[in-house]
Amino acid sequence: MASINKRGPYQWQVKIRRKGYPLQSKTFETEEDAKKWARLIESEMDRGVFISQAEAEKTTLQEALERYKKEITPGKKGAKQEISRINVLSASPLAPRYLASIRSTDIAKYRDDRLHDRKPSTVNNELNLLSHLFTVAKKEWGLEGLRNPVKDIRKPKQPAGRDRRLHLGEEEKLLKTAPQKLRPLIVLALETAMRLGELINLRWENINLTRRIAHLPETKNDSARTVPLSTRAIKEFRALPRHLDGKIFTYSANAASIAFSDLVKKQEIENLRFHDLRHEATSRLFEKGLNPMEVASITGHKTLQMLKRYTHLRAEDLAEKLG
Repeated sequence: MASINKRGPYQWQVKIRRKGYPLQSKTFETEEDAKKWARLIESEMDRGVFISQAEAEKTTLQEALERYKKEITPGKKGAKQEISRINVLSASPLAPRYLASIRSTDIAKYRDDRLHDRKPSTVNNELNLLSHLFTVAKKEWGLEGLRNPVKDIRKPKQPAGRDRRLHLGEEEKLLKTAPQKLRPLIVLALETAMRLGELINLRWENINLTRRIAHLPETKNDSARTVPLSTRAIKEFRALPRHLDGKIFTYSANAASIAFSDLVKKQEIENLRFHDLRHEATSRLFEKGLNPMEVASITGHKTLQMLKRYTHLRAEDLAEKLG
């Protein structure tokens, strides 16, 4: 049976002792709330579905974030970026709240407040982190009765993917005026659909010119993949100098990105980023007649929806196929 005791003018403490269950105790501001909670817990015990939320009721989000940062984040590829998100969440009004007390309405308010000055993608990344924290806490940290409030809210709508493709003459203009170190990166991005970081991290041990393949042991999505090399790509690799350290490119990704931006600005080419070359290359693979599975094996996209965001076929090219 539950015992309810008044402790001061605005506190009612409930204690439930039941054989086979740990002591359950909670304090409320009204006697009615205390009785409702007692009835709920005893009913769950009677039906054998009770799961204690004691740990979740005494663990704050701040404490959970610190544990997540120590145990989960270090194993992730984007650990540095995730620590920044953890710092943001740690400074939010949610941080001092107990995990069991955080509701979906609280998460929705956090989402709306952040959207005032942050992009939907930024807020989505923070919500995904928060959701995974609740999942880990429930499955691995013993907080079995914990509910994930992030699953019950709407995620911010992502903006439409960029559809920038190279216009007539732009490729020739870029290659004609690009610095000697940057030109091969542009060509290989267009021929392989690799990300800039993937190209920069290539080593000669990853390249087999005889078999015409480039192996990427590490990628953005943590899955290795092997990319076939076109005749043009092979020619570009053969022309590159060899370095004693085994690296193919001496650029850092940041330096290459800045150099490309400077080149685009100098040539007065509007709204073009290096990553758009991956869009262009992916679209060209489809235009060569490759099917979605073949293209995905080259680009590394996990789903067709993701692949669609990077694919923009020219209407005039499709019209020619129609006859």
